[in-house]
Amino acid sequence: MRIVGGEFGGRRFNPPARIPARPTTEVAKEGLFNILQNSIELEGIKTLDIFGGTGSITYELASRGAEELTIVERDPTTVAFISKTLKELGIDKKVKLIRGDVFKFIQQDTERYNFIFAGPPYALETIDNLPLIVFEKQLLLPGGLFILEHTPRNDYQKHPRFTRMKNYGTTVFTFFTQPAD
Repeated sequence: MRIVGGEFGGRRFNPPARIPARPTTEVAKEGLFNILQNSIELEGIKTLDIFGGTGSITYELASRGAEELTIVERDPTTVAFISKTLKELGIDKKVKLIRGDVFKFIQQDTERYNFIFAGPPYALETIDNLPLIVFEKQLLLPGGLFILEHTPRNDYQKHPRFTRMKNYGTTVFTFFTQPAD
């Protein structure tokens, strides 16, 4: 896997072979960040990456200038890999790495973010609850963006905060926005 752009663009990292994560494909990640570069200012923003997996979304955000980054991942092997990679990139001081259950975290979190990314397991039975909780708990700052990665079988176009959907084969990104005050 590699970081596709920004300060660390081209850097490669090799996650452990046996981790319970489905990393976002490079093609999908590159497409996503091309859209983000043209729709949100990433420099200096506060981000939350839930279901962090290998950490690749957080590395991309940090590479493009995000300043306050939080990543939540449950699996201990994956958390150890993320921690090691954060140190190798020299960004461990600006990334808060939390090992725990995503749903417990977002139910209790009192922070607000400019950008939230969720890349849950595609088979997660409670995936449809994520947009509901994010907006119910007011986790986004005004004008903030929430992106949910999922398969084509999920459709969020009727959600009141839905703004767009981008499909990369079996990977779909749905964009939701928090209205500006």
